[in-house]
Amino acid sequence: MSTFSIFLVLITIVCFLLIVVIMVQNPKGGGLSSSVGGSQMLGGVQKTTDFLDKSTWTLAIVLIALILLSSLSFTGTLSDSDSKIIDNTEAAAPAAQPAVPVTPATPAK
Repeated sequence: MSTFSIFLVLITIVCFLLIVVIMVQNPKGGGLSSSVGGSQMLGGVQKTTDFLDKSTWTLAIVLIALILLSSLSFTGTLSDSDSKIIDNTEAAAPAAQPAVPVTPATPAK
């Protein structure tokens, strides 16, 4: 398994977690965060909304970092690094022949 494939799996997992965390939140305060309990302790965090807000930002930063790291690890084996256009134009065009200067014939006197 290549490093790009590993990054692709990690990016997919982080995207799924980010979707779940965003769907749990409700902008008006009536989502799952209010039904769990406003001031109860959840994972050492005092408020559930603070935990969801921090986890959203953390997952977003991790997602951006994984995307940047995956672009560095991409070797480009799926795409051609050689330009076929340049190769085709060089093969189609014949080699340029040096121009021979044509001198006009001078009339004999």
